Amino acid sequence: MKKIKTVARKPRGRPPLIGKLVVFGVGLIGGSFALALKKRRAVAHVVGVGRSRANLLAARRLGIIDEIAADAGAAVKDADLVLLAVPLGQSRAVLAQIAPHLAAHTVVSDAGSTKRDVIAAARRQLGATFARFVPAHPIAGTEKSGAEAAFAELFENRNLIVTPEPETSARALKLVTAAWKLAGMRILSMDAAKHDRMFALVSHLPHLLSFTAVGNIADYPDAARLFQHIGGGFRDLTRIAGSSPEMWRDICIANREALVDLLDDYMEELEVARGAIEAGDAAALTQMFQRARAARGRWLLKSR
Repeated sequence: MKKIKTVARKPRGRPPLIGKLVVFGVGLIGGSFALALKKRRAVAHVVGVGRSRANLLAARRLGIIDEIAADAGAAVKDADLVLLAVPLGQSRAVLAQIAPHLAAHTVVSDAGSTKRDVIAAARRQLGATFARFVPAHPIAGTEKSGAEAAFAELFENRNLIVTPEPETSARALKLVTAAWKLAGMRILSMDAAKHDRMFALVSHLPHLLSFTAVGNIADYPDAARLFQHIGGGFRDLTRIAGSSPEMWRDICIANREALVDLLDDYMEELEVARGAIEAGDAAALTQMFQRARAARGRWLLKSR
């Protein structure tokens, strides 16, 4: 009897977590997210949408995206995940454009630095689809922007904060958090209002102060000469003033309520410092500087 030769089939690998990813705003954050998922073979196809065709062409050349879409509605057709990585001022318009074209399974998320305004816009524009919107904020970045600034390792060992609403779908939340975990992030969850006040203090105010410090010197008649004598301290203080003006303009406006309150507190601190300097109060200045130095030391120790 003739034996039948059998050939063992190679086991198929798991399908990627995301079949089709659509990124609105293929810059540092959106581009790095796509690269991180591609690096881990967690996405099959990436579509990029944006205002600058030159930036999108660069993103395709760099392998960040596989396809450029000119039409927002057509871009999101049959998408598994849509990521909004645009300046906050554009979020509402993008949500309005894509809302009628989202498939029943499509999950939408964002990467904005404020959450209450984006949640309100998504609730208005998405309607019943709002349950599949997951507000998120990856705590990562550099002062650079655009597709050429993106790199796959940006999010490794950094925090992602999600601020789900009561209506948020458990499936949608699971998909978004799984994707960011694959990008290397730790997942934290908190209330949107708490998030916005916290980041007004630890991120939005420092950026505002950095831009202001550079602008203050730029306003002097001899600014060119002054900038020639800038040292490392000023460079460290103002590095983040190289960030996108449009992005930070939108953040300040979106989070203005919390930011104005914190600016009042900060100006009170400056008035105390001004009074001590004017009075020549060495003890008060020493106490102020020692307290700040000790607090910074504790923070650095815990962050290691």
